[in-house]
Amino acid sequence: MALNGSHDAVVIGSGAGGAAAAWQLCALGLRVLLLEAGPAFDPVVDYPLDTPGWERRPFPVKSGSRAQVSWGDLGTLAPEDEDLADWSQAGFPWRLPAGSARPPLNEGYFHVMGVGGSTLHFVGEAHRFHPDAFRAGSLTGDGADWPIGYADLEPYYTRVEQMIGVAGTPEDGGRWRSQPYPLPAHPLSPGAQVLLEAGKKIGQGWQVNPHFTLSEPYDDRPPCNYCGQCARGCPLGDKGSTDVSLLRRAHATGRLTLIPNATVTQLHPGPGGRIERATVIVGDVAQDVETPMVFLAAGAVQTPRLLLASANRDHAEGLANGSGQLGRNFMETLSLRSVGLAKAPIRSQFGLPADAIWWGPGARAGFRLNHTTSETGLNGPIAYANRLLPGFGNDLKAAMRQNFGAAIAVGAIGQVVPDARSHIQLDPQLRDAFGQPIARISSVLTAQSIARLRAMRTAARAVLAAADTTLVEEASSRDTFSATHVFGTARMGREAETSVVTPLCRAHDHENLWITDASVFPSSGFGESPSLTIMALALRSAEAAAA
Repeated sequence: MALNGSHDAVVIGSGAGGAAAAWQLCALGLRVLLLEAGPAFDPVVDYPLDTPGWERRPFPVKSGSRAQVSWGDLGTLAPEDEDLADWSQAGFPWRLPAGSARPPLNEGYFHVMGVGGSTLHFVGEAHRFHPDAFRAGSLTGDGADWPIGYADLEPYYTRVEQMIGVAGTPEDGGRWRSQPYPLPAHPLSPGAQVLLEAGKKIGQGWQVNPHFTLSEPYDDRPPCNYCGQCARGCPLGDKGSTDVSLLRRAHATGRLTLIPNATVTQLHPGPGGRIERATVIVGDVAQDVETPMVFLAAGAVQTPRLLLASANRDHAEGLANGSGQLGRNFMETLSLRSVGLAKAPIRSQFGLPADAIWWGPGARAGFRLNHTTSETGLNGPIAYANRLLPGFGNDLKAAMRQNFGAAIAVGAIGQVVPDARSHIQLDPQLRDAFGQPIARISSVLTAQSIARLRAMRTAARAVLAAADTTLVEEASSRDTFSATHVFGTARMGREAETSVVTPLCRAHDHENLWITDASVFPSSGFGESPSLTIMALALRSAEAAAA
């Protein structure tokens, strides 16, 4: 398939940042070639959640839908942090001895490569960053400030919410709004209602979590049926993954050409630094594609990998790396989960995942809690048997009858402070199927992160105790590297000497290269999910590029 033609911009990656950039460029009259390394997913065929065995089916893995990575330094399990070790009442073998290397999760770096990117399996939390999160370094002494503020992104937050259809309430944890949410909030699930009432007893102000999932028909898409399986893929199209929202809108303009299974292996700058072409492999055929403008949105791991792998004589340390910061400042997901069993079933297996949130005790704490019963898989009997209920045979059956629907899981996500030991590099030996070096991930938790995990655990346990539950399981980033949200590696800043891209996300070193994913984040926020912010940044960048 010949890719060179009449396009004005090339977008690499079709997740939150790539899809938003592609839509904005198309809406402004530009012709866009969108290159996605992974396959397309068919919601009806690939997400069979109405068939037996649904609980054993995670999000599907298709050929080419997982990136190969390797592991560098992930830190060690320090003996003084044994109180944070994972455990389960059912005896699931999570514990590793102190001094062991901290392992990645079983699925490794689980970010979907495919049309829609990781929005295909995200739960759909639609968070604006708190105004204070943009100046976290100044407020808390940890991390870095952004070169832009909340007011710079507020109009773009609003546009994304209106385009995709976000459901929420006016009470939004101090995030002021110029317009209300386009859709009313979802009803709270039984488990979330318990947390809301328990939180009142101890000063935790739980509220409805804003969601990309539709609460009413919107944009020719149906409302949510509350099956609770968002992370396994949405067969109805009510969850606002980019394939059914932004990319559908971009296709409607007639200006989008989307090519799945198209792997970009190298970017080629000209003498002045301008990116002139990209080498793309579709099937087994490699070809060079002209790049009037490039929007790179491959994520905080694959974006620096491609730029580092594109090193040449004039850019020996990789493209966009005049500052030496490319691949640096990597931030993983600082997460924790605590699970309690109520005295009797409360039908906690039902409802929208992540439907309730507590924004936390303030900016200096740097974390939030959310209701995560469905998101963590506790909406089916197999998870109860494997993780929560000990025993075998008749004893297990009796325990299941007594307890199924009684589990309440509280999740916590917190701010990560960049550390010099946490970065993305090219693996010196391992290559992918196209002969390119794969990304090697190093990520070490700092003392601040360990202290924050303890604060997160204290808050999660407190609300579960207030709900009169018995603690039966806990797990956290202390024992496993977590990559639900990853940030940094192409930091945004005003000075070319200390950052990779400008406040508008254009590379300091290449006038026609824009980076529109979470790699540009100077900080990880206070636990907010990043998709809405990624999309808002991408709209802003594409608008500036097309001006």
